[in-house]
Amino acid sequence: MQLTEVNDKKTAKEFIRVNVEINQNDPNYIRPLDKDINAVFDPKINKAFRFGEAARWVLKDGNGKLIGRIAAFVNKKYKTKGDDVPVGGTGFFDCINDQQAADMLFDVAKHWLMQKGMGAMDGPINFGERDRWWGLLVEGFEQPLYCMNYNPPYYRDLFEHYGFKIFFNQYCYALKAKDRLQEKFFIRHAECAKDPNFSSAHIRKNQLEKFAADFTKVYNKAWAGHGGLKELDERTVLKMFKTMKPVMDEKVSWFVYYKGEPVGIWLNLPDLNQWFKYLNGQFGLWHKLKFLWIKLTKKNNKFSGFVFGVVPEFQGKGVDSYMIVEGADLIQGMDVYHGNTQPGKLLYDYYELQWIGEFNPKMINVALSLGTYQSRHLITYRYLFDRTKEFRPHPVLL
Repeated sequence: MQLTEVNDKKTAKEFIRVNVEINQNDPNYIRPLDKDINAVFDPKINKAFRFGEAARWVLKDGNGKLIGRIAAFVNKKYKTKGDDVPVGGTGFFDCINDQQAADMLFDVAKHWLMQKGMGAMDGPINFGERDRWWGLLVEGFEQPLYCMNYNPPYYRDLFEHYGFKIFFNQYCYALKAKDRLQEKFFIRHAECAKDPNFSSAHIRKNQLEKFAADFTKVYNKAWAGHGGLKELDERTVLKMFKTMKPVMDEKVSWFVYYKGEPVGIWLNLPDLNQWFKYLNGQFGLWHKLKFLWIKLTKKNNKFSGFVFGVVPEFQGKGVDSYMIVEGADLIQGMDVYHGNTQPGKLLYDYYELQWIGEFNPKMINVALSLGTYQSRHLITYRYLFDRTKEFRPHPVLL
């Protein structure tokens, strides 16, 4: 077997090709867009390069056939409360079902990270934010959501036989969009609705500046400072919203206000993979035109949740239920809370929340209270380079 570092266009293409070779016979596999993978390793695009660096390798057998790949990265911003050694990352792992081949890939990542002064490696993770390419899929081998890892079931054995241990479990939750919410949601919605100071609105593409500002206020109050999450600024959020604008469905992202001030956000998007699966990883000019045609002619039957939260001073007051009922009513085609008397059309068939870490029991309880079922299980592993050192899993968020 031959291990080669990715250092030119040819090896960069091979790095992407490995993922296709390993998964192409799986009917549920959706090839990621090449541009999304390449962006992770482009210093001009990925801001993580300001605080670290990355390396990639591909593995070939004796006949020159691609049989594996892996990436490793260090990021000064990547820290978990309680870490007593610097931790690097490994990700974008793909490999044939061969422990020797997998060990070669894990070894090269480990040795590179050790040279950078790391004392452990987490994986499979992303060189960047947690909303993409994070965790190993171990249950729920259905079509992946956009920018979600997908892999064969045997990968779990490859990781665990090498010596990786579970740092934290990640769970996705789903439901059929037509299913009626539990009665408790309507009761709590009615309690909030009695107060004329409460109001709700779904996002509007022609007012992105306003909603970006509202999102920023809620996010910074609800999340900044927790679990290492940093504050966002309006410019960053507005840029994100403008990027999302072409695929945004205004009716599935909701805001709650009290006396005109934002106090809750529920951000959802159509699952882009339901369209991108027809593009075979490509997104050049022709494929962009094809995408627009697909978007117009093929119904997207799934939307997914990314952000749900209420500012601290309004938590426990029913605002979450108020927001869910306001949104679900329109999504389910009823819209009785917005002045319509005739049922409309169900916007989507399925709803799935992006993964929630087991270290966040409050958010898991919110997901379960919706009447969801666990749709996927992913794992983030940790490997301590000092094998005599005590292993500690991710701490629970309080």
